[in-house]
Amino acid sequence: MTIDDTLLAPSAGPRSPDWFLGATRWTQLTFTEDDPPALDVDFWVDVMKRTRSNAICLSAGGYMAFYPTQIPFHYRSEQLGDRDSFGEIVEQARRLGMHVMARVDPHAVHTDAATAHPEWLDHGPDGTPVEHESMPGLWWTDPMSSSHWDFTTRIAEEIVREYDIDAVFANRWEGRRRVSYNPHTRAAFQAEAGLDLPDETDPHDPAWPVFTAWRRRRLSELVVHWDDAVRAIKPHVRFLPNRGAALTRDLDRDLVEDRYPMFFVDKQGRSDIEPSWTPGRIGKRARGLYPDRPVALITSVGPEDHELRWKDSVADPHETRGLVVDGFAQGALPWFTKFKAECFDDRWVAPLAEAFQLHARVEEETGHLRHTADVALLDCVDRTASTPFGHGHGGGAHEDGVYQALVEARIPFEYIAEEALAPDRLAGISVLVIPTGADLDPATVTTIEAYVERGGGLVTAFDAGLTTGPDGPRLALGDLQGVRLAGGLRGPLKNKYMTLERPHPLTDGYDGAQRILAGAQVLDIGTLPGAEIAFRFVPDYPDLPMEEVYPRPGAALPAVVTREHPGGGRTAYIAFDLGEVFWRSLQSDHGRLIAAAVRWARGEQPARVQVTGQGLVDLAVREAPGELAVTVVNLTDPMAMRGQRHDAMPLHDQEVVLAVPDGGELASARLVIAGAPATAEVREGRLHIPLDRIDDLEVVHVTWTPTGAPAAQHGGEA
Repeated sequence: MTIDDTLLAPSAGPRSPDWFLGATRWTQLTFTEDDPPALDVDFWVDVMKRTRSNAICLSAGGYMAFYPTQIPFHYRSEQLGDRDSFGEIVEQARRLGMHVMARVDPHAVHTDAATAHPEWLDHGPDGTPVEHESMPGLWWTDPMSSSHWDFTTRIAEEIVREYDIDAVFANRWEGRRRVSYNPHTRAAFQAEAGLDLPDETDPHDPAWPVFTAWRRRRLSELVVHWDDAVRAIKPHVRFLPNRGAALTRDLDRDLVEDRYPMFFVDKQGRSDIEPSWTPGRIGKRARGLYPDRPVALITSVGPEDHELRWKDSVADPHETRGLVVDGFAQGALPWFTKFKAECFDDRWVAPLAEAFQLHARVEEETGHLRHTADVALLDCVDRTASTPFGHGHGGGAHEDGVYQALVEARIPFEYIAEEALAPDRLAGISVLVIPTGADLDPATVTTIEAYVERGGGLVTAFDAGLTTGPDGPRLALGDLQGVRLAGGLRGPLKNKYMTLERPHPLTDGYDGAQRILAGAQVLDIGTLPGAEIAFRFVPDYPDLPMEEVYPRPGAALPAVVTREHPGGGRTAYIAFDLGEVFWRSLQSDHGRLIAAAVRWARGEQPARVQVTGQGLVDLAVREAPGELAVTVVNLTDPMAMRGQRHDAMPLHDQEVVLAVPDGGELASARLVIAGAPATAEVREGRLHIPLDRIDDLEVVHVTWTPTGAPAAQHGGEA
């Protein structure tokens, strides 16, 4: 792809409380101590222009200052000299009409500060300060101490007073994510809780739940404290500490609800076996909790492997471009981060410029549309963590497998966070899917029951709704789905199968098979009146010796149970770890079952949006009254299931099929990336739009007019 010179002018926005709405493409530059003498401001201005960045996050201070700070013990880069590296870039960014966010990192201090202020330091279980493991002579700070509450606050206030910025961004502000045994922290916790700090070596220490709640509240109060401090100086400025995919789930939402007008998710790249749809899921998951708040996804220019660190390296351009594209297709605004202003390898510039320009093109034409889908995954609260240092959301491999199956099946879907589940969030949702989720909140169960009674579809698996009460374990959604526990959880099992009980839409596609593989973990269940069994488990039998591998007589318990409800709702319960086992083994029979269950639960009405063809694609649907946009992201690549992508494989012969709305007819159909009208034909009430070639992505943008109204010119017959 070549650079489009017509897209070089960045968008701008005023200095106002809602400035963040115009911050849709981010450059981040993280200085190193030796950067100031060689800082090439012109190079970075060119990068910001080429990427059409309208916002920048720039290193200012905290651990190290890149401006002439006047605060004692605020370590100033020894190579800053008489330059103001931070200020120079801020000035250029403002000339380009960009928003500016100052980055501070309070996680460590130098020896002089540590000696003068030992009360700032993180302490280990033995009561001694914790030296930085990567850089001897530095010391970890304690986020509960005056290091964050006073010292970092003064730094932020100085930056806001002296520079024309819109926000302050805190990186690594939560400390080591370990218990700090700082004497002041210990005393504060003891005074409030009446307990000593929990023992890190004992996950069953009764102090853990109390400490978790205390830590959550104190960190949330810190967010409020910082935000109040900068807004007192300039009311439009916000202090926005870094977040992960959990957003505010590990904070006190009641305290920080109004403190995050947008989110910045620090997931800089793929590692291990993360699939290429990982960036898109971040956008969906954020929208599931806060549907109306922007979220930006931080992507590194280099490879991300937490054990093999190459911060001055460059990722394959196909990988970089693909991460950005899949992220923004699902609503995660593009943000790239470059460590060190000096460039040893500039191969990252072109792919990021290309990807950011693709976003600009899509934003200009369809950015006003909202994401939508009629299938949703319930993003359940993780209630299993014994310490506060987990990831903050549930799902794991169970969710990964269901996500992969729906992507393969080309079923567009969204997320709804359990905390945000309400009747209005379920409006327009045909099928709610719960891959896993023990101990659902009783309010969640009540909302789901009412949803099914109104005609909604529900697909659950394994321990979704499994609850232990005074009378023992039960399935909280069991009465609704027509199942009851007949035993406990069993596994891991080998050689576990299930038979096709009778012809049913869920058993289609297994021609020639009397039975198919099941899972490794199963729940023994029975059925209630009105339920129908689609699959039954084959009784357990050994996997070795080979001479003993054959079925034995025994109870053939239900494996997959469906139920049709009087109000039109449909439910399906799968009594084994379907999502997790599909993720682990990627057996097509498991993926087929997940997709079939969702399609059956939707009911007889065909999907409003379909995309046909071969290959792996990630779909996103956006709409507004009279408009619909379908984004097709090309994930077809040998490295789709783990990084890095090494090549781009164009996708051919795809077709987007849309239901023509009642009372409407086609006004226009356009291919946004190709920049051309789309060929469009209405057949039997459905609009067919062929896509001859997709490189990174294509966006089909369709507008409708009321029947009989004049139609605009479009690319084919209406």
